[in-house]
Amino acid sequence: MIYIRSEEEIKKIAESNRINYQALMMLKDYIKPGISTKQLDNLAEDYIRSMDAEPAFKGYKGFPATICASTNSEIVHGIPSKDRVLKQGDIISIDVGVKKNQYYGDAAYTYTVGEVNGEIQKLLETTQQSLYKGIKEAVAGNNLSDISNAVQTHVESNGFSVVRDLVGHGIGRKLHEDPEVPNFGEPGRGPKLKKGMCLAIEPMVNVGDFRIKTLDDKWTVVTQDGSLSAHFEHTITITDNGPLILADKKIEVN
Repeated sequence: MIYIRSEEEIKKIAESNRINYQALMMLKDYIKPGISTKQLDNLAEDYIRSMDAEPAFKGYKGFPATICASTNSEIVHGIPSKDRVLKQGDIISIDVGVKKNQYYGDAAYTYTVGEVNGEIQKLLETTQQSLYKGIKEAVAGNNLSDISNAVQTHVESNGFSVVRDLVGHGIGRKLHEDPEVPNFGEPGRGPKLKKGMCLAIEPMVNVGDFRIKTLDDKWTVVTQDGSLSAHFEHTITITDNGPLILADKKIEVN
């Protein structure tokens, strides 16, 4: 079932997601060579709880941490560890969820650790751009797959691949709701988009092949060919004036 949220509900989803976004921006200052992903997890949890909110991922289906911290060839769901210490040239995707007043927010950002080469920078830029290309299509009257196609077209035109086995999703009173939001597909398909829908759109983009595998910890998803991967995510809502990114500041949809 796809929910159409009231203005009051959207305000609550936005509040959760503002905390999310602020946590991600706060972590930017700490992502440097020498810090462990467990330290980043502790910082995120402390911040979320200081905002009178709950880490949505912690305990979700048994996940043990506040953030998903995925480095280099890890796509999503990396488990923070004191033994995973960031080094110069790494990239790290941090996915974080927040629950406040019974409503959820979800967002992700991929950071560089120090300087990286041009291909890695292009990967991150393309992935983030593809997110905004997808969001731009999240308008009432479009089909869901118009979002998916916009992401795929931009990614593949830049020589990368989109992960096909993992998708974005609806969000509200549950962390994951209908509809699923793939990052690939033909336009003009799927349900019609309507005002009041809230979606977490999240391109996951690989340098190499799109195929994936899950590690023995049953959580960490990696590229099958060992290539690098990036991940960006925003929670948005559909309004009469187009898509609105639910973050702590106005972000233009270009």
